[in-house]
Amino acid sequence: MLKKSKHLVFIGVLCITCILIAGCADQGGEEQPTQGTISIGYVLWDSEIASTNVLKIVFEEAGYDVELSAVDAGPLYQAVANGDVDCTVSAWLPATQANYWDEYGDDIDLVGHNLDGAKIGLVVPTYATIDSIEEMNDVADQFDGKIIGIEPGAGIMQNTEEAIEAYDLDYELVPSSSAGMAAELSKAYANEEWIAVTGWTPHWKFARFDLKYIEDPLGIYGGEEFIGTLARQGLSEDMPEAYGILERFYWTPADMEEVMLAIEDGTPDEEAAQAWVDAHPEQVSAWIGEA
Repeated sequence: MLKKSKHLVFIGVLCITCILIAGCADQGGEEQPTQGTISIGYVLWDSEIASTNVLKIVFEEAGYDVELSAVDAGPLYQAVANGDVDCTVSAWLPATQANYWDEYGDDIDLVGHNLDGAKIGLVVPTYATIDSIEEMNDVADQFDGKIIGIEPGAGIMQNTEEAIEAYDLDYELVPSSSAGMAAELSKAYANEEWIAVTGWTPHWKFARFDLKYIEDPLGIYGGEEFIGTLARQGLSEDMPEAYGILERFYWTPADMEEVMLAIEDGTPDEEAAQAWVDAHPEQVSAWIGEA
């Protein structure tokens, strides 16, 4: 009888222990709830790689699962308009991607600016002794008659095609990629060769090299730009907390360039973004809505 009692006591203790362990596990799950999944589209510009990876980590810290989709600018606007992705922080407006906004803007929610002071145009090394696009035909041989571009679907490529026509330039626009353009620029700069590239600010190349925008008297490239946050229509109702993060997400060119430089120096995209997030806890808390 005594042995039986001891056996029952042991079983009781074991059951209580299991209940306590299960309770602790439930509490641990409640500390980091899953708020749902949010999908972010972006273009493969160095600037947008930086901002999108930072935003991804911010959403994850707020308890969301995040899906990233890298596409060209045109398909990105279409995806947001169709609701295939929830949002993007890759909109360069009002000039660079004006054609995409004209086509899809009625079906997209412009949440707001996430960065001000952006700019696009033709960029050359400062040792190139011209200051205006109007001078480019006089020195076409120095540039080998080429302007090095990025992805064919990018807004700045369409601006440059318009510039070639408007200024009657005897140049070929060579499509590449953001990384390909930067590689060609790095190679030419190391050899002090003249090179003209499609450029934009913020970008790490301005911190690495002595470069300048050449003047655009006809205003083909527009004036100061902003980088905008876009969302699919209905996101503010479906996921108001996530939408609030998008509304509050705003940083400076210096912030963005810090992440871009780290990536250019060889740090993986997400590690560079995580390092920036770790170094700016108050700003991240404000974006999440905890401050």
